[in-house]
Amino acid sequence: MSGRTRAGACPERTCVGCRDRAAKDDLLRIVLVEGVCVPDRRGTLPGRGAYVHPTRVCLDLAVRRRAFSRAFRGPGALDTTALRRFVEKGEQATP
Repeated sequence: MSGRTRAGACPERTCVGCRDRAAKDDLLRIVLVEGVCVPDRRGTLPGRGAYVHPTRVCLDLAVRRRAFSRAFRGPGALDTTALRRFVEKGEQATP
């Protein structure tokens, strides 16, 4: 045997809010659609993506640090209201 394990590699991404690395499946992908930050649960929307933990804390950190405009290379502040509603709805559903 070569000593290799059969476990598949798990891709990692960095949360733009807390800057911690996590498995891609544990993070929420965000894309920019006409100036609005939109959650991409399936990861299939076209374009550049930014990843964030689906928690209010990481979302607030990302907005305060202007991480989304930096990640999307956009000018000024971006609209994150749809994203905030999505995260708050997900936190309420989780006990």
